[in-house]
Amino acid sequence: MFITFEGIEGTGKSTQIELLKAHLETQGRRVLVTLEPGGSRIGAELRRVLLSLENRDLCARAELFLYLADRAQHVAQVVRPALEAGQVVLCDRFVDSTVAYQAYGRGLDADMLHGLNSLAVDGLWPDLTILLDLEAEVGLTRAVARNQAEGKTVAEGRFEAESLAFHDRVRQGYKAWAARFPQRIRSVDASGTPEGIAAAVRRLVDPLLAETRLNA
Repeated sequence: MFITFEGIEGTGKSTQIELLKAHLETQGRRVLVTLEPGGSRIGAELRRVLLSLENRDLCARAELFLYLADRAQHVAQVVRPALEAGQVVLCDRFVDSTVAYQAYGRGLDADMLHGLNSLAVDGLWPDLTILLDLEAEVGLTRAVARNQAEGKTVAEGRFEAESLAFHDRVRQGYKAWAARFPQRIRSVDASGTPEGIAAAVRRLVDPLLAETRLNA
């Protein structure tokens, strides 16, 4: 089972992934947690380029192809082998981030990006995508505070430095893409408590895993 988490900056994806991992492990499932960019050895190098505030001059198309390279390597080296070994894979960002950020945020063509994503993933799409939805201003404020607390304002602050209008476009892009793929992308209100959000996530994940077990 391949489950991805999406959303603008500051929606709590990492927290919810860890809570879901703990929940699944109590059921005896083996779980791999990974992320994009940076989930593979080569991806870790690309992450430093993509997220550093020092690279604000990175053009939209160069940014796109670096993300696609990260994704292709990540799928080949990490995600597909884990799934073939019977693990549940939980991934912080995947294909939908490219559409939301590079199409709706940067202005590239969404259908073109969907086609390029298809090439990068080589047929491997998520079974379920959890979209954590939150007002852009709230998420951005959280993300900036997190980076400051962790000392990552420069190392991983390139997107946090974008305007509020950019983040609002990204949020609207996620919502539009979720409406286009409603069977795969399920939205969860990320404005509540971590525990309440986790319960909503479990209500989406548990039936899907139960169905998979019955069909195995």
